[in-house]
Amino acid sequence: MFRFAFFALLAAPALRSTPVLAQSSSSSSYSASPPASSTPAPATASAPTPQPLPAEVTAVEAAIASSDWNSAQAKLDPYLATHPGDARALFDAGYIADAQNRLDDASALYRRAIVADPNSFEAHISLGLLLARQNRLTEARPELVIATTVDPGLADPTLKARAWRALARIDRDANPAAASNDLLEALKLSPETTSDTLLAADLAEKTGQPEAAAAAYRRVLDKDPDSAQANAGLAHLLIERKDYPGAETLLRAALAKNPDDPTLTAQLATVLANQDKAEALPLLQKLHAAHPGDAAITRMLAAILADAADFAGSDQLFLQLLAASPDDAGLLVAHAQNLVHQGQLDRAYSVFDKATQIDPANADAWSGVAFTASKTGHPDVTLHALAMRSRYLPEIPSTLFLWATAYDSLHQKTQAAAYYHRFLDASAGKFPNQEWQAHQRLQILEK
Repeated sequence: MFRFAFFALLAAPALRSTPVLAQSSSSSSYSASPPASSTPAPATASAPTPQPLPAEVTAVEAAIASSDWNSAQAKLDPYLATHPGDARALFDAGYIADAQNRLDDASALYRRAIVADPNSFEAHISLGLLLARQNRLTEARPELVIATTVDPGLADPTLKARAWRALARIDRDANPAAASNDLLEALKLSPETTSDTLLAADLAEKTGQPEAAAAAYRRVLDKDPDSAQANAGLAHLLIERKDYPGAETLLRAALAKNPDDPTLTAQLATVLANQDKAEALPLLQKLHAAHPGDAAITRMLAAILADAADFAGSDQLFLQLLAASPDDAGLLVAHAQNLVHQGQLDRAYSVFDKATQIDPANADAWSGVAFTASKTGHPDVTLHALAMRSRYLPEIPSTLFLWATAYDSLHQKTQAAAYYHRFLDASAGKFPNQEWQAHQRLQILEK
C-alpha cells in the first residue's frame, strides 16, 4: 500500500527556518539561552544567579539575534581561540553553523559544548534535532532523551516539548506505545497541533486502534477539510477495511482540492484497481509520467499492467526497478511471473530460484519454482518447492494438483492418487480441465 510519510516532518529544521533553536516572537531577542543582556535575569529558589556574560559573548549573541551571521562569527572566533572550553560560546558557534547550513560543523560544535557542559539543555536538544533532520536517528535519540531530563534553565521550557515530539517520531515505528507516551509528554508542555493529531492517528493505527485513528483524522478534517495527509490517512483505513466505495468517494473529493497529490492519486488508483475499474491504469500512467523516479508508483503501475495482461510492458518497469534493487525478492517474483506469462519458463525458473535464495520464506517464490519445475519436467524439484511453500502457506487446489502430478511423474502411485483425491475435494468444479485429468489418472492409478 502506498503510504504518505509522517517522517517528512523531520525533514525541515524543527525550531526555525535554519538554526535548531528559535528566537522568540520578538525578532530582537535571542531566546534559546539567557538573553544577551548586561543585566542577568532574576534568580529563582531552585537556580543560582546567572553569571554575567563576557562582553564578547554578549556582542556575539546580539549579532545572532539580528541574524548577522558573518559579524557574529567574526566576533566569536577570536574569543573561542582564547576560551576553547566556554560551553555557551561553543553552543553559539554551533548555532551559527546550523544557521548557515554547515551541518557537520554545527554537530561538532554542539558536541564540544556538551563536553564542556554535560547539562547544557540547548546543546543536547540542538544536536538531537539536527541529527534527526539528517535521519541519523540512532544518534539523535539519546541526545533528545537527555534534553527531556535536564533543566532548561532560562530557555523557553516549551522547547522541551520539541524534544518529546521528535522522540515520538523516532519511536513511532519501532515502539508506537513509547511514541504515544512521548507525544503525551509533549502535550503536557504545549498545546496540541495538527501534526500532533496526525501523529496520534498514525500511532493509534499502529497499536491496533483503527477507530481511534479514524477519529483523529476526522478531527483534523473538521478543522481543515483540505488536509491531504488526513484524507490519505482516513482513506488508508477504509482501504484496509476493504471499503473501496467509501474510500473512492473520499479520495475523489480530496483530489478535487489537491489534484496533483501523488499519495491521494496512488490510493485512488489502488481503490479503482481493487474494484476492477479500467480508470486505474490511465490514472497510474499519468502519475508515473509525473513522477518517473518514484519506485512505489512505478511498482504499482507495473502490477496494474500485469493485471491488464500487458506482461511485456509490466516487465519493462520491473526490470527498471530491479536495476536499482537487484536483490528485492518481491521484484524478482513479479519479474518471473511476467516471464511465465510470456512463455519463458526456463528463465522464469532461474529468477524464482534466485528469489528463494534471497528470501527462503517467500512462499510466492516457492510456488513459482514448483510451477516452472513442473512445466519443464523436474518433478523432484517441484516436490521440494511445494514442501518449502507448505511451511508458510496452506495448500490450495493448484498446489494439490502439482503435488499429484509430480508424484504421478515419479510413478509414486499411492501418493499421486491421494493428492488427486485431495485436489478434487478442494477444487469444487472451478478447474474443469485439471479435474478431468485427475479423474482420468485416478481410473488408471486405482485400476
